Amino acid sequence: MKASDWIARYLADIGVDTVFEMIGGMTTHMLDSIYREGRSRIVTVHHEQAGAIAACGWAQVKGLPGVALATSGPGAVNLLTGIGTCYFDSIPAVFLTGQVNRNELSTGFSMRQLGFQETDVVSMAKAVTKGAVQVTDPEDTPKIMDWAFKTAMEGRPGPVLIDIPMDVQRGEITEPYDAPELTKDPDKGSICGADRFLDRVRNSLCKANRPLILVGSGVVRSGISEEVSSLVRKLKVPSVFSLMGKGTLKDCGELSVGMIGTYGNRWANYALARCDLLLVLGSRLDIRQTGVDTEGFTRQKEVFQVDIDPSEIEGRITATESLVADLRSLVPLMADKIMPAPSFDDWRSEISERRRLWDDTEELGRIEGINPNGFMRMLGLRSPDASAFVTDIGANQMWAAQSLDTDGRPFISSGGMGAMGYALPAAMGASIGFGQTPVVVVVGDGGMQCNIQELQTIVRNKLPLKIVVMDNGSLGMVRQFQEAYLGGRYPGTVWGYDAPDFCRVAEAYGIEARRVEDPAFVEDALAWLWRDPEKPSLLSVRILPGVGVAPKMAFGKGLDEMEPER
Repeated sequence: MKASDWIARYLADIGVDTVFEMIGGMTTHMLDSIYREGRSRIVTVHHEQAGAIAACGWAQVKGLPGVALATSGPGAVNLLTGIGTCYFDSIPAVFLTGQVNRNELSTGFSMRQLGFQETDVVSMAKAVTKGAVQVTDPEDTPKIMDWAFKTAMEGRPGPVLIDIPMDVQRGEITEPYDAPELTKDPDKGSICGADRFLDRVRNSLCKANRPLILVGSGVVRSGISEEVSSLVRKLKVPSVFSLMGKGTLKDCGELSVGMIGTYGNRWANYALARCDLLLVLGSRLDIRQTGVDTEGFTRQKEVFQVDIDPSEIEGRITATESLVADLRSLVPLMADKIMPAPSFDDWRSEISERRRLWDDTEELGRIEGINPNGFMRMLGLRSPDASAFVTDIGANQMWAAQSLDTDGRPFISSGGMGAMGYALPAAMGASIGFGQTPVVVVVGDGGMQCNIQELQTIVRNKLPLKIVVMDNGSLGMVRQFQEAYLGGRYPGTVWGYDAPDFCRVAEAYGIEARRVEDPAFVEDALAWLWRDPEKPSLLSVRILPGVGVAPKMAFGKGLDEMEPER
């Protein structure tokens, strides 16, 4: 069997029903084989970065490795932002890059390049993958493909890159084809130290007055949102979430407190600072979650941390009782072994009162025009048909994270890499993964321009994305930094920066569009956005320049010392 035919059959058999690609000379054999196999949908994008990020979105919905193809040289290099996104956010993916023929490789020569567009993408990708290899013999293709998909899924998920020379793709595999097996289930064997850890949590919970659970992205990646939500309801312990853990807690009412961190909800950060017991599920407790004062963070509280990656435990926060474990195996044990503790009514009431006093829609004070936090609250309420919410990077991301209630639906965003231009292609992948269902895109005017060409991909594939452009005519979050620390000088964010009329751009691609500037017409604009749930539409929301993100953790201070003071 031709190697590229083997790859096409393998992808379909393992459950990869969609492949994202931008064609080039060195991927023609693989793409032709996938087309002739006919069981994996080919989604052609207009930039390889968008294809890689779309594979991220698809993977987060399907729970399987997303797949993107790119040709050698610039095509392969353009994948790297999406590859890094998968790596830092623990998303399983397999990236297939075409390469020049083996006799055109410069390996062993002193020259920089031998074949046209020859580029050593394997060396470039190693720093942001769980593994990157080049196939040098067609007969090695089966074992390398098996290794790649298993590696992407096992332990802490992440991306793998396989570089395949053109002559290897068209080479022959003589071994008989075996259907692949890929399990998403964890090892159900015993977890080393679990009994002791759970005993400690149970005993401490019985003594605590102000316990708190912190839900991180590990819960999302483990696919156990329902189980963790059930655990929270059983224990009746208030729970906060990180940016990447948002959208996890379902039907938890007041027990779902809010987002913590640099731009977290003021009352959620207050709860995190004041709690006397903290159970951390799948969060690495980075500086944006804890602030710089790690001693202050752990003062007068017990911290219990669970993570699948031992390198993420006790890195910055060392005063913890930790356990290395897959949450898919541990959370059911928690539900069985940790009984509901005494009532925490006073603690829950204290948090609820703080939430009432510090309403997120009032953090910006009296501003002219549309209040972005108020808009986000209304967007969540007026989007019952959305399968997920996908944000870009910047102020739009934080307004959504602070105030958009997903009602238990996925909240998909870029955490570690923080790449502008993420939202549009990630939402494409998510919508396809859900089976062509509506997905809300929240993006700023800056991020929208980074992958705006994919509007054509959306139209061609009839993807029902509801695109909300938060247009403040600037790169707002960096502008806010310049205002606070650089004397209000705005090179790059306001000065020398501009954006087009997004409604006219969308209409040029064949997408219906509308603009809203007056708060009185927001509800009507959202009704228009959802007028036809099966078609894409774009709503440009005018936010006045200078409107920033609030509250913000004060630099060098504690979690509950946020600006502006309240």
